[in-house]
Amino acid sequence: MRERIPLNRERVVTAAVAVADQKGAAGVTMRAVAGQLGVEAMSLYNHVAGREDILDGMVDAVFAEIDLPVASPGAGGDWAAAMRSRAGSARAALRRHPWAVGLMDSRSTPGPSTLRHHDAVLGALRAGGFSPVLAARAISLIDSYVYGFVLQELSLPYTGAAELDQIAGQLLRDLPAAEYPHLAEVTVAYAGRPDFDQAAEFEYGLALVLGALHPDEART
Repeated sequence: MRERIPLNRERVVTAAVAVADQKGAAGVTMRAVAGQLGVEAMSLYNHVAGREDILDGMVDAVFAEIDLPVASPGAGGDWAAAMRSRAGSARAALRRHPWAVGLMDSRSTPGPSTLRHHDAVLGALRAGGFSPVLAARAISLIDSYVYGFVLQELSLPYTGAAELDQIAGQLLRDLPAAEYPHLAEVTVAYAGRPDFDQAAEFEYGLALVLGALHPDEART
């Protein structure tokens, strides 16, 4: 007979993340998480306070998957490289857990991984020459772009260049080009590129965001 693994908070949160990955955040109920673990729902309350506590843990678990940025004092452009790497890691984590996009900044009781993450991001920006206020603004701007891009990316009716090309072809066949000339033009130019890559689109926008941030303003 297989020995049952003792239940703890980490196992409860891990099971909840698995449920959310399958059904979305709305599908995370005490009963669903208990079913994932093969236990009674009441037994979860020995390890978590309730559903809100579980959601807190789930968000913290996603933050734990995002690489912490590191930038050395006086390293010039290192802060931008650190933010670029962190943004890419965040996009990957949010793509693995689509439900998390709307929850990342919604919790009023952040966990240790969440706090550690934000502290590291602030530290990298401060080391790059940003004032405390500009560092906070930079995080807001970068995260708005990352979350918005992922949210849009997850909503798109295609996942790759081949599907995009097929959808674009259908659109062009049904689209009166004479009535919507600019839409037709952009559809051909944008979707018809052989080198289309969603990751490259993300990097393009991220470069514009990072290029707009100037730590030197912190010293004026």
